[in-house]
Amino acid sequence: MKPMMIAVIDAETGAGATVWTYLAYLTISVALTVWVARTLHKNGRIFLVDSFLGNEALADSVNHLLVVGFYLINIGYVALALRYGDKATDARTALEILSTKVGLVLVVLGVMHFVNLFIFSKMRRRATLHRQPPLIPAQGYAKIPQG
Repeated sequence: MKPMMIAVIDAETGAGATVWTYLAYLTISVALTVWVARTLHKNGRIFLVDSFLGNEALADSVNHLLVVGFYLINIGYVALALRYGDKATDARTALEILSTKVGLVLVVLGVMHFVNLFIFSKMRRRATLHRQPPLIPAQGYAKIPQG
């Protein structure tokens, strides 16, 4: 007995297999994008608050804007990538095409995540430079003015 989706793909040729592949691709890709965005939004807040020197309102605002941009870029990529590539003709090619397209979405999600981490770690480093104590003079002691 064949699984239902593969049986439907086998029963229909050409266009039917392509449509089922597209539907599976969109469902999986959008679900992954939403999951990653929610995870980054929830767990990235503390990092942003620290990067913005404790300014929670600014960190929350930037966090929200990052999620919106993340959705726009990733779902836009998913929509554009839908058109490109081979067309499914049977269950085997449908699964191969699906795995390739979903794999590319995962790579795009990962690259975006690391780019964001890189940018915000540079921001955090720059912000923490202003919080460091002053350097001790070269003589090894600080002269305290007496007055």
